[in-house]
Amino acid sequence: MELGEIEQLRGELGEFVAEVFASVPRRDQRAKGDCYLRGLMLDGRRKSIQPMAERLPDGDMQALQQFVNQSPWDHVAVLRAVAVKTVPVVDPMVWVIDDVSFPKDGKMSVGVARQWCGALGKQSNCQVAVSLHAASDTASVPISWRLFLPAEWQDDTARRAKAGVPEEVGHREKWRLALDLIDEAIGWGLEPKVIVADAGYGQNNAFRQALADRGLDFVVAVRADESAHPADAVPTAPAWSGTGRKPAVRYRTKASSLKDLATGTGRKAYRQATWRTGSRGAMRSRFKVETVRPAGVAARRHAIARAGGSTAWDGVLPTATLLSEWPTGEKAPTEYWLTSLPADTPLRQLARLAKMRWRIEHDYREMKHGLGLDHFEGRTWRGWHHHATLVTAAHAFCTLRRLDPKATAPA
Repeated sequence: MELGEIEQLRGELGEFVAEVFASVPRRDQRAKGDCYLRGLMLDGRRKSIQPMAERLPDGDMQALQQFVNQSPWDHVAVLRAVAVKTVPVVDPMVWVIDDVSFPKDGKMSVGVARQWCGALGKQSNCQVAVSLHAASDTASVPISWRLFLPAEWQDDTARRAKAGVPEEVGHREKWRLALDLIDEAIGWGLEPKVIVADAGYGQNNAFRQALADRGLDFVVAVRADESAHPADAVPTAPAWSGTGRKPAVRYRTKASSLKDLATGTGRKAYRQATWRTGSRGAMRSRFKVETVRPAGVAARRHAIARAGGSTAWDGVLPTATLLSEWPTGEKAPTEYWLTSLPADTPLRQLARLAKMRWRIEHDYREMKHGLGLDHFEGRTWRGWHHHATLVTAAHAFCTLRRLDPKATAPA
């Protein structure tokens, strides 16, 4: 937005800030939050503190630096207020788990390490954050964030101290951070929706089982080489003489890859479904739904644990629904999802849920290129989370205006 447009929204933005920053006790601190949000929304190539302060009539670089990097206001309370205000308006169909990376130089920025950097498509020096989003066909908003702390930071006391990493924060796998975000959002009173995630999370059996244990439905992408048995496969037990250890009940045929299961019946089993209408018209492809029994060591261990031990387990692996996509013109299926939803769920609904991750790209694109999510130049834990929270608030304000039929466009 241009400065004149921002000025026209000062009253509306002030009411928004007063509500979502109500947990910040000092009025002058809330005023800095208002200023920072205007800086993020104002047109400009860089959204780091110095250039934002220079563009704003009331911009004070030192005051904004202190507000973001040193002030001890609770970013979680602000995120909660933003989510409680915004998510019901979005009326989401799904909650989407994803992660985002920020390329960095040096090694002192909090959480930086050489790791997979999605922004660059390769291993590189970067920060990674896990995020939870509420998404519908028409809008989406981030609910909360967790900055991933690589294992090399766990016991590096010098770097932790310099970056201000809290003592209770340690290395935690991304899928566990994702579960933390979901639990947090439910604790805020938000109604959970179907969980959607890419294969980085969906491939993890422990993640899928943790969602199932929470009673949450999911549609998650998986790789073609994930192994499973057909739904009608039956485990058997070898004959036992009555002496020695009783042989375990298990499947005597080797599990197949999802690709083999998906292609076993050929193209004839695939049906066309349209999941939404895009800017270029109806988006459709060919899909197949079948019931499978995900296999592997992790799946077996979880089944044994849920049964109360190996002696109590009947050897039967739980079922899941496999959705596969085989587009016209392709030699083999190209996408695979496992879901807790039953196989008789309407095909269009399954395809629509599986494809809902596209909305999150809008979030990241707007927050990175429009609102400066990746422009933060500080190095501390507190500063990073404050900046991400302020960007989330700015994004929520813009989203609420877009969804408000009574909102008038600035002149």
